[in-house]
Amino acid sequence: MRALHSYTWLLLTVLALATACKKTRTTADLTIAKLEGIWLISHEENKGDTLVYRPQTYPFPPARGRTGFAIKSYGRFEQFDIAPTDGLIGRPGAWTLDRKIYLHIRLTQGQDPSYTLQILELDSVNQILKVRRLPENE
Repeated sequence: MRALHSYTWLLLTVLALATACKKTRTTADLTIAKLEGIWLISHEENKGDTLVYRPQTYPFPPARGRTGFAIKSYGRFEQFDIAPTDGLIGRPGAWTLDRKIYLHIRLTQGQDPSYTLQILELDSVNQILKVRRLPENE
């Protein structure tokens, strides 16, 4: 009976430690499924060259407009820019993921036809995507 009690205590301790050591979801466990969705800029949270995006369902504070993008399955992409009528206008394109941290974007029309975003953090629990737009020559 005493051995059973010891094993039960040991099992509970291990489970408690495993729960406490759970990591947040960052680029270490980045998968395409976590990237897919509509992301809008949270310019209030931008710092330096780090751009912060949140899912479209996030409760943003009021703003005149929020640019963003949709990462879709099968490499489809859509960038949302501010339209002349203050709404959003989409520009289609494609994306590829390189080394799990570089998101290469190729737009089919308009200015800035291609660019790369370095994924700094992706945390689906806290609903945040932090990226840095790389210079054209990187």
